Amino acid sequence: QVQLVESGGGAVQAGGSLRLSCAVSGNIFRINNMGWLRQAPWKQRELVASITGAGTTNDADSVKGRLTISRDNTENTVYLEMNSLKPEDTDVYYCNMLLKRRAYIEYTDYWGQGTQVTVSS
Repeated sequence: QVQLVESGGGAVQAGGSLRLSCAVSGNIFRINNMGWLRQAPWKQRELVASITGAGTTNDADSVKGRLTISRDNTENTVYLEMNSLKPEDTDVYYCNMLLKRRAYIEYTDYWGQGTQVTVSS
């Protein structure tokens, strides 16, 4: 069984930093795109940042220069480095991966369990 396991959330003051991690648990064949999305109870889930298999990144305008996505293909892990955090960054953050469990199986979306990030002013 394949799962995405997130870690690294928490509570910080404005201007602080956090690093989120999301690792694959279980055997897989290949990972294509990876990403981080966030959602508050009263909002739709929104993309924070994504990274392709080739390493091309795409960031939301609201996080450019502050939140940075990266991936480690040998460890099947995606990271979100969060700096200069603002109260409006408070949300539950979800990692997402488009991956194949086996070579003969199509790519499927997988989601992490979500991790809370709280930024106080």
